[in-house]
Amino acid sequence: MSYFYYLWDDFISLLFPRLCYACGNHLMRNENLICTECYVVIPRTNYHLEENNPVAQLFWGRCVIEKAAAFSYFNKGSRIRNLIHHLKYKGIKEIGFELGKIYGLSLTSSGFTKDIDVIIPVPLHPSKVRVRGFNQSEIISSGIAGASSLPLDINTLKRITKSATQTKRSRFERWTNVEGIFRVTDPQAIMGKHVLLVDDVITTGSTIESCSNELLKIEGVRVSVVALAFANI
Repeated sequence: MSYFYYLWDDFISLLFPRLCYACGNHLMRNENLICTECYVVIPRTNYHLEENNPVAQLFWGRCVIEKAAAFSYFNKGSRIRNLIHHLKYKGIKEIGFELGKIYGLSLTSSGFTKDIDVIIPVPLHPSKVRVRGFNQSEIISSGIAGASSLPLDINTLKRITKSATQTKRSRFERWTNVEGIFRVTDPQAIMGKHVLLVDDVITTGSTIESCSNELLKIEGVRVSVVALAFANI
């Protein structure tokens, strides 16, 4: 039975080759979405092991962040950049969940999540969700939640104003573009809790700063931050 199954699987793979979304090479039979080579060679920042890392330093003097980290580096032509592109613009949602799960396991095993109470993804405006069909940060967060057994809250923090894309904007323009566009809809739900705020890519930190400032208005709330990638510009 297994012989004919593998024979059929090989035949289908010839007609419809399964490719790694990171590098474009053919996937082996036991690989899914990401080839073993990419899984191994995608550079990890290991910032979750370093308190005063570059992501954490990004928010110094801007907002009170307990700890911050990112999985990899968002460099031009990098494999993680290819994966995030396929997630956001090609609709391959499984990539977000898989990377979130991989990162969630690292965060949990290192103790990074030990005092976190709830995971909250950076929200998209409803109009953008309708166009894209999903919020990529929510998909990533679901993978982290699955790996860490932490609850996921997608209802308490909302984006109330649609903003233009952050691409090619200066640091100041990015901040003014997202200032005051988030609202906490149910303060009681997070009062006194340590929130893990999740995004896909951190560049200048403006979006995270705007989200955090809104969350920190609630009594007793603490905020930590993670993302799949960090673009150090």
